[in-house]
Amino acid sequence: QVQLVESGGGLVQTGASLRLSCAASGGTFTYYTMGWFRQAPGKEREFLARIHWSGSSTYYADSVKGRFTISRDNAKNTVYLQMNSMKPEDTAIYYCAAGRTTYDYWGQGTQVTVSS
Repeated sequence: QVQLVESGGGLVQTGASLRLSCAASGGTFTYYTMGWFRQAPGKEREFLARIHWSGSSTYYADSVKGRFTISRDNAKNTVYLQMNSMKPEDTAIYYCAAGRTTYDYWGQGTQVTVSS
């Protein structure tokens, strides 16, 4: 059973940057593709980015491509989401997830609020 704990959320102004972290424990981190998602109030959960277990391949949603960067440090069992040029519409709870063919494990989320 994999446990995921996100951190790094907070309140920032428009245009600022923020880096989220997701620490994994209880499993073999390198088995898993890692993903980041978010859910804004009243909206469905939205996929943002994923990274292959090796770190060699990444994929982004159009909504964040060019602004957000996903990375991972397998030695630290941690995946990151670097968010730049943030906008008020980025306000949401951000979740990391782990899986192989599906995302089987989820963190509890971290709140990100971008003020205008």
